[in-house]
Amino acid sequence: YLYEEQDLPLKKQKTEADHGNRAAPSQDEETSCLPEEEEACEGEEEEDGDTFADMMKHGLTETDVGILKYVSDHEGFSGILKERYSDFVVHEINKQGKTVHLDDVSVPADTEPKDDDVLTEEQKKQLGDLQLYKNKEGTVSIQVVDDTKEKRTLIHKAIKTQFPGLETKTEEKDGCRFIVAYHVAGKKALAAPRKHFWPKNRGSFCHFVLYKENKDTMDAINVLSKFLRSVPNMFSYMGTKDKRAITVQEIAVLRITADRLAHLNKCLLNLKVGNFSYKNHPLKLGELQGNHFTVIIRNISGTGEQVHQAMTSLKQTGFINYYGMQRFGTTAVPTQHVGRAILRNNWNQVVDLILKPRPGAEKEYLVHCREEWAKTQDPEAALKKLPNKRCLEGQLLRGLSMYGKKNIVTAFGLIPRNNRLMYIHSYQSFVWNTMVSRRIQAFGLKAVAGDLVLRGTEEAEQHSIHDIVMPLPGFDVIYPSHHIGDGYRELLSADGLDIDNMRHKVRDYSLAGAYRRIIIRPTDVSWDVIQYDDPRISLVHTDFEKLENKPAPVFNTEGKYRALRMEFSLPPSTYATMAVREVLKLDTSIKKQTQLNTLWFN
Repeated sequence: YLYEEQDLPLKKQKTEADHGNRAAPSQDEETSCLPEEEEACEGEEEEDGDTFADMMKHGLTETDVGILKYVSDHEGFSGILKERYSDFVVHEINKQGKTVHLDDVSVPADTEPKDDDVLTEEQKKQLGDLQLYKNKEGTVSIQVVDDTKEKRTLIHKAIKTQFPGLETKTEEKDGCRFIVAYHVAGKKALAAPRKHFWPKNRGSFCHFVLYKENKDTMDAINVLSKFLRSVPNMFSYMGTKDKRAITVQEIAVLRITADRLAHLNKCLLNLKVGNFSYKNHPLKLGELQGNHFTVIIRNISGTGEQVHQAMTSLKQTGFINYYGMQRFGTTAVPTQHVGRAILRNNWNQVVDLILKPRPGAEKEYLVHCREEWAKTQDPEAALKKLPNKRCLEGQLLRGLSMYGKKNIVTAFGLIPRNNRLMYIHSYQSFVWNTMVSRRIQAFGLKAVAGDLVLRGTEEAEQHSIHDIVMPLPGFDVIYPSHHIGDGYRELLSADGLDIDNMRHKVRDYSLAGAYRRIIIRPTDVSWDVIQYDDPRISLVHTDFEKLENKPAPVFNTEGKYRALRMEFSLPPSTYATMAVREVLKLDTSIKKQTQLNTLWFN
């Protein structure tokens, strides 16, 4: 064979989702502190333009993270991505292949039969007193009139449903049947109030659609759990969605009723919930089939012909499946540098990279916190500068003050696991991006001897660039047998890592690796060029606007500005910004986009 297909044992056919190497939570919010008392009912404040532009002067560009090549030969053109968060709309595609929409905010009728009328008001009062230990007898007996098995069952059920904590039994006395209610086991068994009762025939998980604007998925879940007086780990989801976007996804929550969730629609800004149903299972990360994107690129310079060429190429050939910029953080300290220090077991450097002062504008209290740490190396003193201790810096400092600077591994463990893994996944992503750029540079868009393909795709001679995968480094993958494979070893070696020993003393940081396709062809691709005069108007019709019966935007045949509106679907863990990059042939980093924005508005 031309390919190393035969060398990929079945157990090695791992993709990112199998290894837990799927996209880390979007990082725009993860690495910065939020005020402790952020109120969910208040509106989101936009970053001040000048401050944001100043901050981004020190951010990363695509070349910093290995994003170097394009697959198409069309001429690129300029345009502005995510000028407004409503220019980027994401709809999850669930595991049945259905695109998720918020289009129904009604509460499903409870399927429980009504049992209220089985008990008289007097009986209910007696049972209520018994439930609250106000009844000296310790039991309540109810005579069964018109005795049938069905009637007895209804009474048993009515008592247990309406008076949690009470148990029932049937007794016979003087030829009559009585149902006797009593406490299950003393005072300790006084049950939770009625609102916590959960019918047996109702699924334990309420599944619902979450529509959010300009909010990170975890941030939204934290807000919901705060209002429901629940905890975030009661919620499950299939994937995290971008912050600076309008996104629609499915969420499941354990034992919270649709009624309670629907009530939140009255007070939450930028979040809406609906399409409720009860099921017996939560959701699992990676279970989705993908996401459908609607992306608006404003103020485009391309001619109609250029746009047509670019979009046709995206539809037919696709784009390089690079990890997008959000994988690497937005500050002057890239997340992959922290990941590399973790993998090298250099824990002092890990702390230094996360806490040290950095160029670029940050929230003032974070700047003070970093300055304090640099000056004193005193975690408690630095912690006092933070209004919110829940951000990464705060969690690390809390760990250092609890466990001391000699126990950094334990202290670092106070940062949530997903965030800790984000750092090492970021390093893997950097290596993958860099090696894929080299592979495209060396061999172009042809499958060549030494390339890897996943077994079971198709006959070897028919392999095309769309079948080729490249590994994220780890202990459970093989590497291409051409010179790009050697490049992995050289790159890791230059970073002080041994490619043959990717297991770590701390099991969490051992990297198994995974395989990732190098080219992705989007599906359901469509596009049109729209004209508009007012740069402030929204150019999409959202699910929320449709629910509110707001009219769709109307476009002029002529206008001051032109925008490209494109739609496409992508599999999980692929980045829509990388598809946009291929169309525009333009750097998608926030640093470059901010420069474009600033130029346009000035």
